[in-house]
Amino acid sequence: MSMITERPVSDSAGQPPVRTVAEVSATGRRDLRAVIAAYVALTKPRIVELLLVTTVPAMMLADGGMPSLWLVAVVLVGGSLAAGAASVLNCYIDRDIDQLMRRTKRRPLPAHTVSPRSALIFGLVLAVVSVVLMAAFTNWLAAALTLAAIVYYDVIYTLWLKRTTAANTFWGGACGAAPVLIGWAAVTGSLAPAAWGLFAVVFFWQMPHFYALAIKYKADYARAGIPMLPVVASVRRVNAEIIIFSWLTLLSSLAVWPLGMSPIYGVTALVVGGVFVVEAHKLCRRAVRGEAVKPMRLFHWSTTYLTILFAAVALDALL
Repeated sequence: MSMITERPVSDSAGQPPVRTVAEVSATGRRDLRAVIAAYVALTKPRIVELLLVTTVPAMMLADGGMPSLWLVAVVLVGGSLAAGAASVLNCYIDRDIDQLMRRTKRRPLPAHTVSPRSALIFGLVLAVVSVVLMAAFTNWLAAALTLAAIVYYDVIYTLWLKRTTAANTFWGGACGAAPVLIGWAAVTGSLAPAAWGLFAVVFFWQMPHFYALAIKYKADYARAGIPMLPVVASVRRVNAEIIIFSWLTLLSSLAVWPLGMSPIYGVTALVVGGVFVVEAHKLCRRAVRGEAVKPMRLFHWSTTYLTILFAAVALDALL
């Protein structure tokens, strides 16, 4: 038997053209890919990726080497699902303001490629699976921290803090730093001073990181009525906080050095932390002088900083 090859035709009654089997199949595949892409986009993969960059090195440091690959795999999967769940539920809650912001209006919910109900169900399912997975294959402390991070991010931060206070980034910082504690707890079942030290690094790092983004998209946040610090505070206040928290990030990273770390970590923390602080000062100096600021330079470097620092943590643990 030969394959159907007729082209679409329209009958005299004005009926829609008849599509070939191959065309129907191709359309179905495109639609399926589009649906999958939309659901993946809801999980904000770049954020998930950044969170995992801090988790595995923390696990290695807690173990004093390389934990079992099974445990690493469980935490990576569970952590990815948890971070994805938090992001999906964040998209569901923020769908009203996302459609007002140029940066977010193409997300699946404001673009109407995924329904709010489907997104809510998807987010809740991911959350349940992530917590159950962590509880079943790691320990109750890691599972409890995972659940707490999801609830805090979506209920405390997204529903309340983000919309009501300029300190939203500060108070929401615990969520972004939680993967360090979760990874450590998954290995040891407890939390040591080094775990809290790395938690502090990521916590303080988030302020200059997200303030830089908020400066770039200040008009967007203002349009949506979100009181991000650069929207509601003076340039002087924003500059002060960027510089203060950049220095606190550096000092926190150096405070981890005496907690069993080698000079490999210490020198790396000093060098990349120093560059981070210099970039923060450069951004603020341009703002004071009335020059064109380049906040995304600090934003992108801050991501590089965190990646290099935690790579040093991993290398230190191995050596």
